[in-house]
Amino acid sequence: MKAIDIRPGVGVKLDGKLCVIVGHEFRNPGNLRSFVNLKIKDIQRGGVVEKRFQPSEDLDVVDLDRRPMEYLYPEGEDGVFMDSENYDQVTLGKNVLGDTLKYLRPNATTVVLFSEGRPVLVELPASVELKVKDCAPGVRNATVTNVMKDAEMETGLMTRVPDFIAIGETLRISTEDGSYLSRSKE
Repeated sequence: MKAIDIRPGVGVKLDGKLCVIVGHEFRNPGNLRSFVNLKIKDIQRGGVVEKRFQPSEDLDVVDLDRRPMEYLYPEGEDGVFMDSENYDQVTLGKNVLGDTLKYLRPNATTVVLFSEGRPVLVELPASVELKVKDCAPGVRNATVTNVMKDAEMETGLMTRVPDFIAIGETLRISTEDGSYLSRSKE
């Protein structure tokens, strides 16, 4: 598959190692040649690196099994997931999850990628809805815009939210960088 056609969630073999694409960006700087910048997660080591490819460069794509799974509960730093089709439970370790548990409520459905029967990555949606567990009270009659304060979400995620947000509100949070997007439409 050409580098320009690769999207996040696709498995590739680079230097004989299984990797998963977690980020994709096409760049066409002014008077230079265009390139594709890929964020690649090494499955064996767990690290993420950025590599630059020519748009027409071929990459060796590996088939990954995508299974919808329900997140049940945390178990230390691990997470227990249940396959939605056959109800098998799988415990995923920190090397597969990374910071994923900070964005998942219990009973949330997500997609887990498997390679040769082994879980390799948990795909998150672009945004999730989480409740505010703790934050400082807002200042009354404050009219200054863009005043932000720290807030702790129900999953332990720390983020910056506008001053008018109160404890117990449900917010949309970006899973890419953990930033506040908006109040929930509930």
